[in-house]
Amino acid sequence: MQQYKDLALKVSESIKRCRDQAGLTQDEVGEKLDIGLEAVSRMERGITVPTITRLAELADIFGCTLEDLIGNASTRTQDQAEHIAKLLATLPQEDRQMVVSVVEQITNRLKDRL
Repeated sequence: MQQYKDLALKVSESIKRCRDQAGLTQDEVGEKLDIGLEAVSRMERGITVPTITRLAELADIFGCTLEDLIGNASTRTQDQAEHIAKLLATLPQEDRQMVVSVVEQITNRLKDRL
C-alpha cells in the first residue's frame, strides 16, 4: 500500500510541475479536461492517480511526454538513470562534471554503509 502512495505522490508532483511549466492554472486544466477544479487538485495532491488515458490527455495539454509525467515515478534503475541523464543534459559540461562527482561521492559513502 505504501508503494502505491509513493507512486501516486511522485506522479502528482510531475503533473503539477508540468502544469506549471505549461503556464496553466488548475482551473484551466479542468476546463480542458471537462472536469472540476477539485478533481485536478486531487490529482496534484496524489489523492487520485489518473488513468493512462487521462495522463495522455494531460501530456497533450501540457505539451510534454507521458514519460515526463510518470518517468520519475519509476523505481527501475534504468528509468532513474535516464531521468538523471535528461537533467544533466540541461547543464553546461563543467556543471555536469561537478554533479557527476558529487553523485560518485554520495554513492561511495552510501555503499560503505551496506
